[in-house]
Amino acid sequence: MAAQGNGNRMLLEYAAPAKQWVEALPVGNGRMGAMVFGGAARERIQFNESTIWTGGPHSYARAGASRHLGEIRSLLFAGKQREAESLAQVQFMSAPLRQRTYQAFGDLTLTFAGIDSSAVTDYRRLLDLDSAVSTTRFRVGTVTYTRRVFASYPARAIVMQISADQPGAVSFSVTPTSMHASHRRVRMGTDQLSMQGMVENGVISFDARLLVRADGGNVTLGDTIATVTGANSATLVLAGATNYVRYDDVTADPIATNTRVIAAVRMRTWNQLLAAHVADHQALFGRTSIRLGEQPVGAAGYTDDRVRKFREGKDPQLAALLFQYGRYLLIASSRAGGQPANLQGLWNDSNTPPWDSKWTVNINTEMNYWLAEPANLAELATPLFDMVRDVAETGRATAKEMYGARGWVLHHNTDIWRGTAPINQSNHGIWPTGGAWLTQHLWWRYEYGGDTRFLRDTAYQVMKSAARFFVDNLVVDPKTGRLISGPSNSPELGGLVMGPTMDHQIIRALFANTARAAEILGVDRAFRDTLRTMGARIAPNKIGRLGQLQEWLEDVDDPKNEHRHVSHLWGLHPGDEITFRGTPDVFAAARTSLEQRGDGGTGWSKAWKINFWARLRDGDHAYRMLETLLTLVEGTRTQMAGGGVYPNLFDAHPPFQIDGNFGAAAGMIEMVMQSVSGEIELLPALPSAWPSGRITGLRARGGFDVDLEWMDGRLQRVTITNRLGNATRVRYGDVVIELKPAKGKVVLNARLMPGS
Repeated sequence: MAAQGNGNRMLLEYAAPAKQWVEALPVGNGRMGAMVFGGAARERIQFNESTIWTGGPHSYARAGASRHLGEIRSLLFAGKQREAESLAQVQFMSAPLRQRTYQAFGDLTLTFAGIDSSAVTDYRRLLDLDSAVSTTRFRVGTVTYTRRVFASYPARAIVMQISADQPGAVSFSVTPTSMHASHRRVRMGTDQLSMQGMVENGVISFDARLLVRADGGNVTLGDTIATVTGANSATLVLAGATNYVRYDDVTADPIATNTRVIAAVRMRTWNQLLAAHVADHQALFGRTSIRLGEQPVGAAGYTDDRVRKFREGKDPQLAALLFQYGRYLLIASSRAGGQPANLQGLWNDSNTPPWDSKWTVNINTEMNYWLAEPANLAELATPLFDMVRDVAETGRATAKEMYGARGWVLHHNTDIWRGTAPINQSNHGIWPTGGAWLTQHLWWRYEYGGDTRFLRDTAYQVMKSAARFFVDNLVVDPKTGRLISGPSNSPELGGLVMGPTMDHQIIRALFANTARAAEILGVDRAFRDTLRTMGARIAPNKIGRLGQLQEWLEDVDDPKNEHRHVSHLWGLHPGDEITFRGTPDVFAAARTSLEQRGDGGTGWSKAWKINFWARLRDGDHAYRMLETLLTLVEGTRTQMAGGGVYPNLFDAHPPFQIDGNFGAAAGMIEMVMQSVSGEIELLPALPSAWPSGRITGLRARGGFDVDLEWMDGRLQRVTITNRLGNATRVRYGDVVIELKPAKGKVVLNARLMPGS
């Protein structure tokens, strides 16, 4: 039932089947995902495939929109915001106005003969994060039934084994169904069912293929149902595919794709499939371990009960579980060859999901990937980089048609067809720095890994083209003579304006990173000089009348405003231009702004605030934000609440949105280790709730691996592995140690770090 992962049992565990989707347990291989409900007499496996979307290849850029850009800016400079928004809504928005929608794929419904739910005893349902296997086990009379489900990246399929501890006791029927009306089911040979169809209002065709194998007993197939009788065990393999190749190509053959997948699976036994899956998963998951306090996870009870009791402060390992769950979910929803994790990661049971389950790039998509580099999962950002390359292509038309600019631009959302134009409403949709923000992740890949080939072949041209757009698009503020961005907004607050603070922080970072990349590669000297000159002319951060960091050019911040977005603190996190030692006045103003904005908000907002408070070096406040996230949200999945987690630990935005899971895990790293300003800082925001702990396998900028151990609130031991041979500073409180530029391992303990 349970594996020992990194010395801790990393389990989500429950005493009853899931009644709602947000109680089911997720498995995924980066392309296919499933939610396992764990029913005894009747089981539901709801599944997804990442390319099932409405719509088809399409350019969203509005031709000729740039003719109206000057007038929109003039209206904004004249203080006529409503007139500017009205003009923009008609003349400067995406065509069509909305992007497309991620879809559910289908369900497997299993009905078991001879099992009466009222007679079930010793029921356990769990998800083992270390092996990425969901297990359901229970007894009926003298028979113990075990079901195991995993989503295999090597096999490109979802695999389920149904077994009993007595021979011939496994009998059930399984039916695949789909929410898409066009689907049809076809028997293929003696052991496969195919469910084929097309997404309504689109061009995506799909095939789900179910292979049914039994050890002993009989397998009988009809056109819509497979039946297993009298078996010792049975194995189900579910493959899924569509005709999607990329945003401008839908020529794949899903039936042929699944035929190849099933042919490969036929050559493997259940044990071989399981072993390959576990080895693949653990090669990623096992890189990092965490222990907070001394209490073993298994001693604390079922996961939903643990969340209910978390504020009692006796279960620090629940926070460790949430951290590793974030890493697990990223492994499950973002693998090479698939799509990046969207608003719900990979998991979705609706054809009208919240916010279309797209990629919202004014915080949410980026938050999904804050974890990748420092949590030692760098290669999981590959699908994100693939998407960035796509929108850099489609964004060229948007830059040209809508801004008359070179380069590329992406606004606050994109979909599988890689729309880049502003959508929905002008007061929040016109925000041109989404693509610029995404390039931060390209730069991070180089900062953490030092891969010059990646910088040259993948990152630099995308970064350069994004920067070129803003070279063309920045305008002079007639009041100050500074360069400013606009029309834009401060997501998603205050309407259409010129010169929001967040834009300027992002653009300064883009210019600096691109210039540095050009310098490293020894190219484009004139362009990097242009970027540095223009970057210095961009309107700076300003401290307002209330001691706050201004969100806009004007000093109009409302201290009673508790909006979920705190966009103007981007320079504090995930940016690094606002620091404790480098910009103390702006640092203090950022704290004032965060205090005024309050501790409320949706799940992702609270997760971002964990990171903010960690950067502000206030570990206890960061921990309070973590406590508010680890609050159980019960009732219906759409029930509005102040953020928290559902019983399966999914972020209750509400409704479900996965960024809070990823953001919280990233924030926990920031609490114990930060690597900005050319140094590695240890325990910069350690909360009093974690007096002792150990975390291994973190990564720091510059090519360093970091293992930490502390006791009684004080650092005991740190091991730093220098992979690239770079020099750095290691800081603990007021103690700073210079590490020389040499590859190898350095171990520092309390005796070598005075004051620790």
